[in-house]
Amino acid sequence: MEITATTVWEDLLGIRSQAPLVHNITNYVVMNTTANALLALGASPAMVHAQEEVTEFVRIASALVVNIGTLSPAWVKAMELAMHQAREGQKPVVFDPVGAGATAYRTHTARHLLQTVPPSVIRGNASEIKALVENTRTKGVDSLYASNDALESALQLAGQYGSVVVVSGASDYLTDGKTVLRVSGGHPMMTKVTGMGCTATALIGAFLAVRPLALAAAAHAMVIMSIAGELAAQKAAGPGSLQMHFYDVLYGLTEGQVHERTRIETLTGSKA
Repeated sequence: MEITATTVWEDLLGIRSQAPLVHNITNYVVMNTTANALLALGASPAMVHAQEEVTEFVRIASALVVNIGTLSPAWVKAMELAMHQAREGQKPVVFDPVGAGATAYRTHTARHLLQTVPPSVIRGNASEIKALVENTRTKGVDSLYASNDALESALQLAGQYGSVVVVSGASDYLTDGKTVLRVSGGHPMMTKVTGMGCTATALIGAFLAVRPLALAAAAHAMVIMSIAGELAAQKAAGPGSLQMHFYDVLYGLTEGQVHERTRIETLTGSKA
C-alpha cells in the first residue's frame, strides 16, 4: 500500500474508534508515560508482566509490546511466554531492545527473544539496532550513532527475522528488508524527555492493532510521533512541559495537522 497522510489519518481514526487493547511488558521507567500516550492516542493500555497471567492477557489483547528496559529473569520468562502466545494467536508483536549493547546479559537476552519468536516490528535507536547484529557497545540507553548509520544493520535484521525494523533518531528509518522509508520531523527537545523512544514502540503496537501491514503501521506511528513532537515543542518551555503538551497534541490531533506535517519518503524499493 502507499503510505500517505490520508492513510495515517485513517488509522488514527481507527484507533480512536476501536480503542484496541495493547498489552505492554515494559520497563518501570516508562510505564506511566507510555500508558498515558496510548490513552491520549485513543488506545487502551495494559501493563501486565506476571508469568501467571501474561498468556491469558495476550489472548484478549490486540497487540503485544515487549520492552527490555528493566530486565530480570522472571520478566524475561514472562516475555517468552507472552511472545509464544502472541504467535499462537496470530497477534502482532513489537520488540524494543532497550540498551542492547550496554551489557552482555542485555544483548544476549534481546537476541534470544528475537530468535525465539521473531516479532512483527523491532524498534530501537541506532546503537541498539547495530548491537543486535554487531559487537558494538552503547552508552547505556543513549545512541552513539545517527539513525542512518544503522541502516545496513536494520536491513540485515529485517532479512534475518522477517521483521520490519525501525531506527529512530533525528530522522526515522524503516525497512522490511526491501523497501526503506524515511520519516522526518520531531524536535531535538524530545531527546530530553525519558521514554520517548519507548513511547514510539508502544504507539506502533496501537497502529498494528488496526493495520496488520507492519511497514505501514510502523510508518504511521512514527509520523504521528514526529508530528506530536513538533507541535508540542512549539508550546513547551522545556522538557517537562513538552511531555504534557505531547499528550495533549496526541489527544487533539486533527486531520489538517496530519496532512500539513506528514513527511515520509521512499528511499529504495517499491512504494510500501
